[in-house]
Amino acid sequence: MYDIDAIRSRFPALKAGGAHFDGPGGTQTPQQVIDAIGDALAGPLSNRGPATPGERNAERIVTGARQALADLLGADPAGIVFGRSATQLTYDMSRTLAKTWAPGDEVVVTRLDHDSNVRPWVQAAATAGATVRVADFDPATGELTPDHIRDVLSARTRVVAVTAASNLIGTRPDIPAIARLAHATGALLYVDGVHSTAHALADVEALGADFYVCSPYKFLGPHLGVLAARPALLEGLRPDKLAPSADTVPERFELGTLPYEFLAGTRAAVDFLAELTGPGTRSGTPTRRERLVRSFTALEKHEDALRVRLEKALADLEGVTLYSRAAHRTPTLLLTLEGHDTADAYRYLAARGVVAPSGSFYAPEASRRLGLGDAGGLRAGLAPYSDSRDVDRLVEGLRDFLRGKPAVSG
Repeated sequence: MYDIDAIRSRFPALKAGGAHFDGPGGTQTPQQVIDAIGDALAGPLSNRGPATPGERNAERIVTGARQALADLLGADPAGIVFGRSATQLTYDMSRTLAKTWAPGDEVVVTRLDHDSNVRPWVQAAATAGATVRVADFDPATGELTPDHIRDVLSARTRVVAVTAASNLIGTRPDIPAIARLAHATGALLYVDGVHSTAHALADVEALGADFYVCSPYKFLGPHLGVLAARPALLEGLRPDKLAPSADTVPERFELGTLPYEFLAGTRAAVDFLAELTGPGTRSGTPTRRERLVRSFTALEKHEDALRVRLEKALADLEGVTLYSRAAHRTPTLLLTLEGHDTADAYRYLAARGVVAPSGSFYAPEASRRLGLGDAGGLRAGLAPYSDSRDVDRLVEGLRDFLRGKPAVSG
């Protein structure tokens, strides 16, 4: 059972009364994640090792976090790399892979992606003398299909970088089909799962992703970046690093001391997601992965119902244009308002306690392809704590904005 009131009660930030549609930029934080961060800092803590309580605590936190992320992503814990952000990890990996490229090699990026999965590859290719090829998407439908990728593949393609879900309009491309195309040319597939991971349970192996990157702060955790890859693949890569730092995998890719408190919070976030529908009554003890499967099944049903409610209500508002149209998409809606600047709508809604930001959200190529320039639109993203009252407040706020009513009466 998806008890939305019980779930919402565990988020201190919601007590302030806001209706949050800013989840695609970063979700609110449940109390158990906050507690886990505080507990990590309150106990003895030092660099990892076996001798002192602080060393053992650090080791336990790192090991626990790697296993939690492996369970969330369907990955091997030995291939989980932590970093400051998904952007930083992508820059690091693009530079590392570029060491193996030569002039004439090709890298594929897409117009649908967040710039963090475009610019690092463009810049790495320039350094190596490689060529960048750009896959388009259909602005009328929001779809990025395997054919769009096939059109820019060649025998010289070394990496295909593509999003698992657009942070701007929610489109979820067919990643397994794209993986098959990329691998048929001998290319590696780098998947940006930052937006997708918050809404659909990932399975790195089933997706066919050689690399999969995500950000815990998009799924109820602290600000951090996570990359998942096969350990054997990581073993063959030589990133720049300090001479005395660990040369083992995955530590080889983690520059400096890890933020142990954030790793503790990340594990707590995964555990929170695993219990969205409660502990369950099935005989035996389900694994964390099994509990995550159950939770995400319920979460997708919950978010999809709210998305349909929101879309139907917006369709009744004159002058609203929705750009989130793909058949397979996350509950993230981008919209414009005829005759109005969405930045004004954002400020109007904020005055009413409804948080729905405006912009292109670091996806400038997608925004321009949609004909929205760099201004973008108003983005409304649902999250595990969203409810029907939030949706109704957003719709009411937009209706009043379009009618010219004051944001706050009196």
